[in-house]
Amino acid sequence: MAGLTAAAIGTVGFLAYQAQASVPADLGKARPEKSPAAVKSKAPQGEKDGKALPGRSGSGERVVYSLASDRVWLVGADGKVDRTFAVTPGTVDPAPAAYSVTSRSAALTGSDGVAIEHVVLFARADGVPVGFSAAVSGAMTAPDGAKKLGGIRESRADGDAMWAFATVGRKVVVVR
Repeated sequence: MAGLTAAAIGTVGFLAYQAQASVPADLGKARPEKSPAAVKSKAPQGEKDGKALPGRSGSGERVVYSLASDRVWLVGADGKVDRTFAVTPGTVDPAPAAYSVTSRSAALTGSDGVAIEHVVLFARADGVPVGFSAAVSGAMTAPDGAKKLGGIRESRADGDAMWAFATVGRKVVVVR
């Protein structure tokens, strides 16, 4: 048992190292504030509705998760968005960085007591596992703010798409 645990920790450490090596150098750096008028007038077509892929989100096949807009993009190898959808975040956010999917579970009970499916874990924050999942009931209600919860809820249809796309090792880029 100890050998399996050590192997798992070593694998996760290696994947974290690889993910860190692929993060753009300026991903977490503050950018100068712009007035709302300037941002609105300079926004590329499609960005005004909040559905455009955020800049500085890496390259290649990846999942992009925006903390600011509570939105996910599934990006194909060609750099084009295959799917984007809104999510309901947990109470604990991962730090902006590049991660890799570390584990998946078809179905279980979430830490909030809700039956969930298509669980895709990629990080730990504040001692809490962080990942995407869909409530079996389809609910995407805001979590109890008194609890530390890392589940990022998506609809069941979006959960199906995430499950098919985000296999173990797939890059997940978290942006502000």
